Amino acid sequence: MSEADQGEISWADFEKVRIVAGTVIRVEPFPEARKPAWKVWVDFGPYGEKKTSAQIAALYGAEQLVGRQIVGVINFPEKQIGPFRSQFLLTGFHTDDGVVLTAVERPVPNGTRLA
Repeated sequence: MSEADQGEISWADFEKVRIVAGTVIRVEPFPEARKPAWKVWVDFGPYGEKKTSAQIAALYGAEQLVGRQIVGVINFPEKQIGPFRSQFLLTGFHTDDGVVLTAVERPVPNGTRLA
């Protein structure tokens, strides 16, 4: 099934997905990853600190990520990625050059939910 054929979802379906803003507080190399990736820790305010593996190393260096506000999905089940346990999905857009992070237009409190 193509992406265009996936059909509509209800508002109730959308409300189940917890998409929130958070601030990157730590980034470390992830040499065990199959594709270039970073280990990323994010402060999601009332939801706490969560970590993920993100294949964003093609476009972003660690110094460009720390302090940056990102958008994450925080209510997926945790996922084991090699020796690392990923606790959320860092959102972005796949391009020929790499993944471009989803960004907020201006700062919002950590944990603010996408409406």
